This record gives sequence, structure tokens and C-alpha cells, in this order.
Amino acid sequence: MEALGAPVCVGLDPVLARMPAALANKSAAAALESFSLGVVGAVKGIVPCVKFQSACYERVGPDGLRALEASMAAARDAGLIAILDAKRGDIGISAQHYEEALFGHYGAEWTTVSPYMGMDCVAPFLVRGGAFALVRTSNPGSDEIQASRTASGDSFAERVAAMVSSEGATRIGARGYSSLGAVVGATKAADATALRQIMPSQIFLVPGYGAQGGSVADVIPCFNADGRGAIVTASRSVIYPDDSGSDWIAAISRAAKRLAVEIGTAIRPSRSTVAPQ
Repeated sequence: MEALGAPVCVGLDPVLARMPAALANKSAAAALESFSLGVVGAVKGIVPCVKFQSACYERVGPDGLRALEASMAAARDAGLIAILDAKRGDIGISAQHYEEALFGHYGAEWTTVSPYMGMDCVAPFLVRGGAFALVRTSNPGSDEIQASRTASGDSFAERVAAMVSSEGATRIGARGYSSLGAVVGATKAADATALRQIMPSQIFLVPGYGAQGGSVADVIPCFNADGRGAIVTASRSVIYPDDSGSDWIAAISRAAKRLAVEIGTAIRPSRSTVAPQ
């Protein structure tokens, strides 16, 4: 992120109905793989990481999972950090099975996890990589649980944030951040400041920017004062750009550059590093 000057992530949420015309004659799994490889090539050297939505590949069966595995390998080979958005969360041995699948088989470097069964269900996912725990998600229905208040007056999301901060405190890396991060949606900007105070050492994975309505102003509270600590992720606004035309790979590359410039420019005044030319 420091080398590229922008803490951004492109989300790969491929939908068959929105595949480029050039891929129309391929099977579902082949189209997913070709599209994903095209996106990886388009954003290489522009953004530091890509996030694969596991559900988009799982829905087409075993061939889709093979496409996911190949696409994630291509991302790693391209020097991109590979995040597998799988939102797993289960007890004991089941969590260990999931961890082996995500990290051992598919080659994830980070994943997303649900902490709502307790931190013992999260810990297995930190054995050989990193995880972003769902704390304040961007979907409208999340308010019913995450915004509700506990007897002590803090929100449910704030209570979970405190648990994530405590668990992550034992896993701080050389740059001062934990391998246990947090998902905090861009559409929940009103809560981001309080959550950042509770979780100063967590990297925030921030979905909801762009097509879901999140703006630059919405994501700024997710960062620490030095402009670090968050990764802004955009999916549809990058992988389905309005100006795609026949050269869809070039169009995705342009959209990724716009994302990187928007976020990089917004946080640069507070950063101590400057993006290379």
C-alpha cells in the first residue's frame, strides 16, 4: 500500500449476467476464470490487493471453485494480496476445517470471518494469515443488531469491536497493526470514528465505496490520523465500468486508477510517505 500510494482493494464479485460480450460463448466457470484473470491483469501495479467474493464462484459448483483457485493463484503471482471474502464462522474443529480450505487449499492470505460465535471461532483463521472480522457491515439490515444498545450503553458493534481489539492485541506486526482486522462499511460513517477509537491497531476493510453509495468523506473516519489503517474496497464501480466498450480490460484498469487516485489524494495530506511516480 505504501509503495503504490493508495490503500485500496478491487473486489471481484463476478456475475455471469454482466460478463463482457467477448466471454459470452464460454461456460459459466470458464467465463468467471477468464474475467477474473483479466481483472487481475488490469489492476496489477495499480492497487495492492484484490478481494474475491467466494459466493460468486461457489454458485457454479466445483468448476467455479477451480476457477477461484486459479484466479487467486494468478493474483498472488502478480504480487497482489489475495483476500478471500468467505465470511466463515463456526466452532472448534469446523473452523479449523474452513481455515484449511481457505488458506491451505485456495491460498488466501486474508479472509473475512464472523465473530458472532466468539473469538475462539476466529482464532483458527489467524494461524497462517490474517482475517477481517465483521464489526459494522454496510447492508441496511445490519442496523437491527449492530446498532442496538447493550445494557452498558454501547452498541453491539462497539462490544464486538472491543473483543476484536483485545484478541488482536496479541497479534501486532512490525508496522503496528494486527493480523486481526475489522470490516467497517463505508455506508456506516457515523459509527466509524468511535470504532476507530476502540480499535486503533486494526486494519479496517471498508466495503461500500462507489456503487453502494459510500463517498470519500465517508471513508476518511476509518483511517488513523496518519492516513493509515484502512483499505477501501470497490467492486462494481471498478469491474463493471460505464466506459467498458469492447476493451473491457483497459476500462477496468482506468477505473482502478481512478479509485487509487481518489483515495490516495484524500489521505495524502496526512501521510508521511509519498506515492512513487
